[in-house]
Amino acid sequence: MAMEPPQLFLCPISMELMEDPVTVSTGVTYDRRSIERWFFKYGKTTCPATMQHLASFDLTPNHTLSRLISSWHDRASSSSSSSSSPPMAREKLPSLLASIESTPFKVTALKSLRSCMAGDEAETEAARADFLARDGIQVLGRVMAQALAESSGADFSAFRTCEEAAAVLAALPLADDASVDMMLDPALMRPVAALVQRGSAEARMHAMAILSKVSRTASSKDWTADVDVDDMVKSLLDLLSDDGGASSKLSSRALDVLLDVTSRSRSRSRSRSRNGNGNGNNKAFAEVTLAVRVLVELLPEADRHVAERALLLLKRLCKCPEGRAAFAEHALGVPAVARTVMRVSGMATRTAVNVLWLASCASRPEEKVLDDMVASGAVAKLLALLQVESSPSTKEKAARMLRVHGAFWRRYPCFPADLRDYLKFLN
Repeated sequence: MAMEPPQLFLCPISMELMEDPVTVSTGVTYDRRSIERWFFKYGKTTCPATMQHLASFDLTPNHTLSRLISSWHDRASSSSSSSSSPPMAREKLPSLLASIESTPFKVTALKSLRSCMAGDEAETEAARADFLARDGIQVLGRVMAQALAESSGADFSAFRTCEEAAAVLAALPLADDASVDMMLDPALMRPVAALVQRGSAEARMHAMAILSKVSRTASSKDWTADVDVDDMVKSLLDLLSDDGGASSKLSSRALDVLLDVTSRSRSRSRSRSRNGNGNGNNKAFAEVTLAVRVLVELLPEADRHVAERALLLLKRLCKCPEGRAAFAEHALGVPAVARTVMRVSGMATRTAVNVLWLASCASRPEEKVLDDMVASGAVAKLLALLQVESSPSTKEKAARMLRVHGAFWRRYPCFPADLRDYLKFLN
């Protein structure tokens, strides 16, 4: 097994063994290459470890430390020469976790920590176990909370810390209640939600991986109880509506988490309503109009998985008056849903018919909805569903919509004669 270098031999910037140790005027020693990059590439005028401003940028070679490192390196090389096994990266994990909160070079340290979690299956599993045993989730939670607070200004490097920390956490299985409970600390969930909203593409994937694992593992418990649900939903909707476009995989994960979050939120709302502790409103969709717009505009380019989940969420929204009103007002609402009928999958067809039924029959519909159903071809598709194999409940809803609104639709001069005759037959 490879010898782990003493913490004193590691550069405070790179967290790697120093090759050419030099000391600055504050008395702190760094590897020459790292401190020169700090001064001359990044234009810093402070000591990285103490953040004191430096009056002089002279670098004094630390010959004593250099000899000690050289001597240690010789001993480490000789002790490992008889072994064919390569050095294990996870041996650095304890020292990294111990110093990561104090080092000013958190991104570099987190990248090293991330490399410790990589390797063959056995080594990766062992590194993850070490990480959890050393309270790694709590440590990174504190690092992320501090970094998020510092990034509220223009400190981009602080936000990069959140991104790198999420990459480490996303590598964990999060398959047990204890790990999930630690992840649900609000101080940790706030940075994760921020990454969903404004992280890089890779960071968003890592944040969504974390949320998906938490959602799946906590299936038997309400993991949203201590989470700001409105903020979480807003972050997920912002991701889905991003002008840059989210990948299909990212959208699918976001929709899966949205379905879980809103389902649990609705259950709590119904419980509060029965107990007299609330008004029963779905607080997770406080901005219903935004939610409907985002979901409707996902549909035209959606693959099967995304389309099915977007339709499920639309159905959930259209069960409330605000959702139906927002759906009716959206110019693409009915056409986008109608387009999925008999086109995407059996599940999508069933859900789309439910959405149209809620919009047209659950309450007095707006005339625009009925107009759009004719213009988009939804009425013709409802008639077609009666003649093909489909679920009994889907056929029943299609027939009811045609019976209830057939007289209205027959008034259209452009309505095909054969369909008009078929509507007469239904009535």
